[in-house]
Amino acid sequence: MAGRKLVRDRLADRLRRLGFRVEKASPREAVGLLAEKVVEEAIELWENPSVEEIADVLEALRALARAMGVEWSEVERFADEKRRERGGFDGLNILVLRQ
Repeated sequence: MAGRKLVRDRLADRLRRLGFRVEKASPREAVGLLAEKVVEEAIELWENPSVEEIADVLEALRALARAMGVEWSEVERFADEKRRERGGFDGLNILVLRQ
Protein backbone atom coordinates (compact mmCIF):
# COMPACT_ATOMS: atom_id res chain seq x y z
CA MET A 1 0.00 0.00 0.00
CA ALA A 2 1.62 3.24 -1.11
CA GLY A 3 0.89 6.57 0.46
CA ARG A 4 1.10 8.41 3.70
CA LYS A 5 -1.24 8.32 6.69
CA LEU A 6 -1.10 10.39 9.85
CA VAL A 7 -0.99 8.12 12.92
CA ARG A 8 -1.07 8.76 16.65
CA ASP A 9 2.27 9.29 18.41
CA ARG A 10 2.40 6.06 20.41
CA LEU A 11 1.32 4.03 17.39
CA ALA A 12 4.16 5.64 15.42
CA ASP A 13 6.61 4.52 18.13
CA ARG A 14 5.33 0.92 17.96
CA LEU A 15 5.42 0.90 14.16
CA ARG A 16 9.04 2.13 14.18
CA ARG A 17 9.99 -0.68 16.57
CA LEU A 18 8.34 -3.13 14.16
CA GLY A 19 10.48 -1.81 11.32
CA PHE A 20 7.99 0.42 9.53
CA ARG A 21 9.18 3.69 8.04
CA VAL A 22 7.53 6.55 9.91
CA GLU A 23 8.36 10.16 9.04
CA LYS A 24 7.55 13.45 10.74
CA ALA A 25 5.21 15.78 8.88
CA SER A 26 6.68 19.14 8.02
CA PRO A 27 4.95 22.19 9.51
CA ARG A 28 3.88 23.10 5.97
CA GLU A 29 2.04 19.82 5.40
CA ALA A 30 0.75 19.38 8.98
CA VAL A 31 -2.42 21.46 8.58
CA GLY A 32 -3.49 19.58 5.44
CA LEU A 33 -2.77 16.18 6.95
CA LEU A 34 -4.60 17.05 10.15
CA ALA A 35 -7.60 18.44 8.26
CA GLU A 36 -7.68 15.16 6.32
CA LYS A 37 -7.50 13.27 9.64
CA VAL A 38 -10.49 15.26 10.98
CA VAL A 39 -12.52 14.20 7.94
CA GLU A 40 -11.39 10.56 8.32
CA GLU A 41 -12.35 10.54 12.00
CA ALA A 42 -15.69 12.28 11.26
CA ILE A 43 -16.54 9.58 8.71
CA GLU A 44 -15.73 6.91 11.29
CA LEU A 45 -18.03 8.71 13.76
CA TRP A 46 -20.78 8.82 11.14
CA GLU A 47 -20.37 5.08 10.49
CA ASN A 48 -20.13 4.17 14.19
CA PRO A 49 -21.60 6.83 16.51
CA SER A 50 -19.83 6.33 19.84
CA VAL A 51 -18.03 8.24 22.58
CA GLU A 52 -14.75 6.72 21.38
CA GLU A 53 -15.23 8.13 17.88
CA ILE A 54 -16.23 11.54 19.27
CA ALA A 55 -12.97 11.49 21.26
CA ASP A 56 -11.00 10.70 18.09
CA VAL A 57 -12.59 13.66 16.26
CA LEU A 58 -11.83 15.91 19.23
CA GLU A 59 -8.18 14.80 19.36
CA ALA A 60 -7.75 15.48 15.65
CA LEU A 61 -9.37 18.91 16.01
CA ARG A 62 -7.14 19.82 18.96
CA ALA A 63 -4.04 18.81 17.01
CA LEU A 64 -5.22 20.82 13.99
CA ALA A 65 -5.71 23.91 16.15
CA ARG A 66 -2.17 23.52 17.58
CA ALA A 67 -0.72 23.13 14.08
CA MET A 68 -2.49 26.34 13.07
CA GLY A 69 -1.09 28.14 16.13
CA VAL A 70 -4.54 28.51 17.68
CA GLU A 71 -5.19 27.94 21.38
CA TRP A 72 -8.08 25.57 22.10
CA SER A 73 -9.63 28.23 24.34
CA GLU A 74 -9.86 30.48 21.27
CA VAL A 75 -11.72 27.76 19.37
CA GLU A 76 -14.14 27.41 22.29
CA ARG A 77 -14.60 31.19 22.42
CA PHE A 78 -15.52 31.27 18.71
CA ALA A 79 -17.88 28.33 19.18
CA ASP A 80 -19.57 30.05 22.14
CA GLU A 81 -19.93 33.26 20.14
CA LYS A 82 -21.48 31.43 17.18
CA ARG A 83 -23.84 29.58 19.54
CA ARG A 84 -24.98 32.88 21.07
CA GLU A 85 -25.48 34.50 17.66
CA ARG A 86 -26.91 31.59 15.66
CA GLY A 87 -27.88 29.00 18.24
CA GLY A 88 -26.63 25.46 18.49
CA PHE A 89 -27.97 22.16 17.23
CA ASP A 90 -29.86 21.14 20.37
CA GLY A 91 -33.24 21.74 18.67
CA LEU A 92 -32.39 19.19 15.96
CA ASN A 93 -34.05 21.37 13.31
CA ILE A 94 -34.01 19.99 9.77
CA LEU A 95 -34.35 22.19 6.70
CA VAL A 96 -36.48 20.33 4.14
CA LEU A 97 -35.27 21.10 0.64
CA ARG A 98 -37.71 20.85 -2.22
CA GLN A 99 -36.73 19.82 -5.71
